[in-house]
Amino acid sequence: MSATDVLGGHRIVPVVVLDDPARADALGAALVEGGLPVAEATFRTPGAAAVLRRLAENADLVVGAGTVLTDRQVDEALEAGARFVVSPGLSAAVVRRCQDAGVPVVPGIATPTEVMQALDLGLDTVKFFPAEANGGLPTIKALAAAFPQVRFMPTGGITAESAPAYLAHPAVAAVGGSWMVAGDLLAAGRWDEVAARCAASTRLYHPTLEGAPA
Repeated sequence: MSATDVLGGHRIVPVVVLDDPARADALGAALVEGGLPVAEATFRTPGAAAVLRRLAENADLVVGAGTVLTDRQVDEALEAGARFVVSPGLSAAVVRRCQDAGVPVVPGIATPTEVMQALDLGLDTVKFFPAEANGGLPTIKALAAAFPQVRFMPTGGITAESAPAYLAHPAVAAVGGSWMVAGDLLAAGRWDEVAARCAASTRLYHPTLEGAPA
């Protein structure tokens, strides 16, 4: 199963940085309420595995692990319930551990050489990171022209305003972003706003939904 299969058609992946597992239940409920029941829980904080585990207990959520740097972190993430793994760079050890476990993995790339390395590892979906700092959509267009068999998940600096242009490109499988799960919203427990931003985000790739902007 590929990462896009696991995402179930949800083309925006909320990138969550949260260190308090006690807030994970409310966050998960807000994602589901907003119609975006997907989360990439990043391994950037000491409590990341516990947060991922709590999110994964919500049967309505598809939860993956992000910022996975080592094969040992792959094991930790899978033990916590991750259904996919995302990495900021391309580590053969991380990719192979995920492949051995039968879990989709989306490693980060920024250059044609790294795309070719991903292809050598049997992958056809990669994370383009950091997207905006590496030229954004024009770079993806150039990479897609050279590698038409590859799909990209750009992440890094993408906003609600810039996401639609990425999503309109046929080589883009999904985008990762944090505008709907911004740190200040999570810290303040503004779950209604998280749900509202998730709902607005789904309309970026389902423009026919009721209430979508004209």
